[in-house]
Amino acid sequence: MQKQTKIKGFIFDLDGVITDTAEFHYKSWQKLADEEDLFFNREVNEKLRGVSRMESLNIILADQDIPAAKKKEWTDRKNEYYQKYLTEISKADILDNMEAKLEKLKAEGYKLAVGSSSRNAKKVLKQLKITNLFDIIADGNSVERAKPAPDLFLYAAQGLGLKAAECVVLEDAESGVEAALAAEMRVIGLGPESRVGKADLVYANVSEINFEEIIKKL
Repeated sequence: MQKQTKIKGFIFDLDGVITDTAEFHYKSWQKLADEEDLFFNREVNEKLRGVSRMESLNIILADQDIPAAKKKEWTDRKNEYYQKYLTEISKADILDNMEAKLEKLKAEGYKLAVGSSSRNAKKVLKQLKITNLFDIIADGNSVERAKPAPDLFLYAAQGLGLKAAECVVLEDAESGVEAALAAEMRVIGLGPESRVGKADLVYANVSEINFEEIIKKL
């Protein structure tokens, strides 16, 4: 990784970095699990952080052999529940002072992108009323291979017109950190060391993020 390369852009995961829809995901999966008599709890839900919808279902199912058509129906139904919960989200759900930090970065000339596994990223950003702050939104519809593959972040960098080495990724999931490293980008981890410890720099939560420090250290 060429850490001496000047930082020109930032790529933000959505859930857990800009806003927190984790509880909506949990409630949606729990509703499906209750209906289909599947084992699901908070511990299992934690394993779904940063993972695509179908892969999340595979984690919940463990070794159960379920026909592909039924799995598709289940993930679609979960998404319907999630979509209903999303109607409740608003600008008040932006984490801490992230909107102000995004505005400052944009004013300073940095290019900004969202790199989220969620297929609902654009809808969430619209609800939060901050779509205009981003030059590109890379989501679950943008690439075939989800995190921890690097494809989503590479797609975002290409959309920004930047090289991978010029980008910094902000992630709260282990799979996202792995994806950023695989893309040969610098990565900021948000959360416990046990989950994001492989990142170049780690902050406990969004409120502690210091972009001046990031730019100086990386």
